[in-house]
Amino acid sequence: MKKAAMIPARYAATRFPAKLMQLLGDKTVIRHTYDNTVATGLFDEVYVVTDSEIIYSEITGHGGKAVMSKRPHESGSDRIAEAVADRELDIIVNVQGDEPFVKRGPLEKLLSVFEGEQGRNVQVASLMQVLKEQVFIEDPNYVKVAVDRNMNSLMFSRSVIPYPRAKDQPITYYEHIGVYAFRKSALMAFTQWEITPLEAAEKIECLRYLENGIPLKMVVTDYMGVEIDTPEDLARAAALLSRP
Repeated sequence: MKKAAMIPARYAATRFPAKLMQLLGDKTVIRHTYDNTVATGLFDEVYVVTDSEIIYSEITGHGGKAVMSKRPHESGSDRIAEAVADRELDIIVNVQGDEPFVKRGPLEKLLSVFEGEQGRNVQVASLMQVLKEQVFIEDPNYVKVAVDRNMNSLMFSRSVIPYPRAKDQPITYYEHIGVYAFRKSALMAFTQWEITPLEAAEKIECLRYLENGIPLKMVVTDYMGVEIDTPEDLARAAALLSRP
């Protein structure tokens, strides 16, 4: 299978504008994400896909590969679909630009679910990690996911899911990490569907798959670092980067 990693990178982020161009150590957030994705050695191609000349220049000016979007897009998946429409690819991994601590292990596990007899039925997969701190469980910036016994997604929400009405019932909470892998056909189908009601309400793009009857195969991974959504996240990332 021919595999590509595509990194959607929007300059004007709502919660933290220009977050991808913030310095984290001696490099910008987006360069950390790009360089670490390339360093996994898992992909035939790695590109940043952006609407920003600033981000485009940041990547290409340091020897990386980037593609400028031709038109505005509602989601990272739409942005990637435009970039790969004419490329011969089997599996496309969407690595969020604000995930600077990308590692080989989690992405390797993600790609593995497409292999073998069982993998033939997987159309879309994504990563999740166990969420333990109550402050993060209740934080709407942390997207939660509920899964069935086969680790297929049942629901994504910024709310607390499942809701702990039975106080004596142990619950494992999972945070959805915004790293997706798609078969190209599933990604291109996504772009033909209208934005769905739950997606519009929650502002979680993968709900469009669920609302069109396609579950995501979820893969549990260890802690991936810090997703940069706020200035506080950037400070946490800097502290993590400085650890020996």
